[in-house]
Amino acid sequence: MTIVWGGRPRLRRVSRPARFYLLAFALTAVASAASIDAIFAPLTNPKTPGVAVLVRQNGHTIFQRGYGIRDLRTLSRIDAQTNFRLASFTKQFTAMAIMLLVHDGKLRYNQRLTDIFPDFPAYGQAITVRHLLTHTSGLPDYEDLMQPNAWTAAHQIHDDEVLSLLKQQTAGKFAPGASWAYSNSGYLVLGLIVAKVSGQPFGRFLADRIFRPLHMPHTLVYVNGTNTVPNRAYGHTKEGDHFIETDQSSTSATLGDGGIYSNLEDLAQWDGALESHALLSDAEMRPALSPVTLNNGSQPRWPVTPDDDNLHPGQPVAYGFGWFLDPFESRPRMWHTGSTMGFRTVIERFTKQKLTIVVLCNRTDLDPEKLALQVSRAPVP
Repeated sequence: MTIVWGGRPRLRRVSRPARFYLLAFALTAVASAASIDAIFAPLTNPKTPGVAVLVRQNGHTIFQRGYGIRDLRTLSRIDAQTNFRLASFTKQFTAMAIMLLVHDGKLRYNQRLTDIFPDFPAYGQAITVRHLLTHTSGLPDYEDLMQPNAWTAAHQIHDDEVLSLLKQQTAGKFAPGASWAYSNSGYLVLGLIVAKVSGQPFGRFLADRIFRPLHMPHTLVYVNGTNTVPNRAYGHTKEGDHFIETDQSSTSATLGDGGIYSNLEDLAQWDGALESHALLSDAEMRPALSPVTLNNGSQPRWPVTPDDDNLHPGQPVAYGFGWFLDPFESRPRMWHTGSTMGFRTVIERFTKQKLTIVVLCNRTDLDPEKLALQVSRAPVP
């Protein structure tokens, strides 16, 4: 049952016991919608950037609502069709694209980086596709390699330029598989692998193999000058008591690590496809949902030194292919956050509860992961 805030559910003519059950379900769902709304309603007003929230359980959308505005120029309201930049939320789609190529027999998880890019330097000989998927490749962080002022929001770095920077290095951060470090470089390279192996641009492959088959018509890999984002939300940062638009940075044009825009309606389709194994069988998905172990068999940990991509310094981490797999309050889950100029996003899928929560923000002063976990504690039917 989908809860349409402010709407009236229609019930078909059924027996009295069934009618009673459906009515009770509806009342419970509305009460839950009220408790979820109470979390988000105080965070915005009709003139501030905001947030879009999706809650699904047992394959049904039980809450779907937008709060605040898409941009400060038009004051257009956020709704279920508003497209947000997903940032690192993108990585699950990049991983799925790689897995589809493995399914097609065009790629192997143990294939080496130098097999795909023969001119990559020697340190790439030990890096496999699996290492890239699990953040155990040791590739240098491309943002650390960018010379100051070489790229700006007006002159952004692109994937081929990042690959060139990586090719100029002689060593990685650590031996592949010996440690774990969240790697935008790795997922950017995976996007390039998708393009090279498939013979299609990364965005076209995702459209053909993921977005169109799953009826996600407004989800896209954004390439400035090539396509446009419908119903686009623009990113914002709060300064004092007001917001300024901060939508683009020098790294906003890269693709496989964070270049997808999507909305609540399309992400509901994505969630349903994951539940039903619409793209890959349960067996084919299993590697993506198996936490990586290091070469010595140990569980990896977040790096000790904090930075923007280091969510839990020094703590154990469970990561598969494009998904974090750490439980929350003993409840198994698969999840991923996204953080970039002007946007914060999260998807939380509690697999045993069949509960999914998506929170998309076009402002950086909100913590969508914290908000989603708060929703997970709310009474949901």
